[in-house]
Amino acid sequence: MLAGEGVQARVLNASSLRPIDRETLLAAARETGAIVTVEDHFIHGGLGGSVAETLAEEQPVPMAFVGMRDRYGTSGTWEQLLEYFGLTPRAIADAARGVVSRK
Repeated sequence: MLAGEGVQARVLNASSLRPIDRETLLAAARETGAIVTVEDHFIHGGLGGSVAETLAEEQPVPMAFVGMRDRYGTSGTWEQLLEYFGLTPRAIADAARGVVSRK
């Protein structure tokens, strides 16, 4: 979606919160100027917070956090749950557009 609009993006896979890959995050922030974190659970106290803490010390950039916001789980198919919690490609692209506009 973003590439079709001329927005270049990269994806970093954070398989765990600790240890966080500080050097890779700092390089991505320097090179892109904005960060969007996406996680399939609560955004509070998760990946986004760890990334924000890391970048705040050395390379602050506009950020957006995509994930569950103060809503508890429900039942449904994987696709239904992604839609319910706003974890769709459209939501991620919207968050990316937002941070790019704040650069």
